[in-house]
Amino acid sequence: MSVELNHTIIHSRDNRESAAFLADLLGLEVGEEWGPFVPVVLANGVTLDFATIPEESIVPQHYAFLISEAEFDAAFGRIQELGIAYYADPHMKLPGRINHNDGGRGVYFPDPSGHGMEIITRPYGG
Repeated sequence: MSVELNHTIIHSRDNRESAAFLADLLGLEVGEEWGPFVPVVLANGVTLDFATIPEESIVPQHYAFLISEAEFDAAFGRIQELGIAYYADPHMKLPGRINHNDGGRGVYFPDPSGHGMEIITRPYGG
């Protein structure tokens, strides 16, 4: 049997807000609430299940999404339109810039719960 990631739970201050934030930026749909989770399904079938927990319990995580050049243009345009802070690096020391690692484009930005989100057009080392 091959091993695939099926789903993961992302802790958030507000599960609906965080799911809608990511879905809007990436052109995805927010699924129907299921128990304490609000799902966003990615193209490869992986589901991100957003769960509301107390803000003080959230440990910031990093989530990177491989997208096409056209999807990058659309997502980055939404980031700029919404006035979301963005960075060329994961340490957030290069504000207002994107990177061109491995011949692609990439950018880092925070989600409403403080997680580090990243969109890239080429996998690292590719």
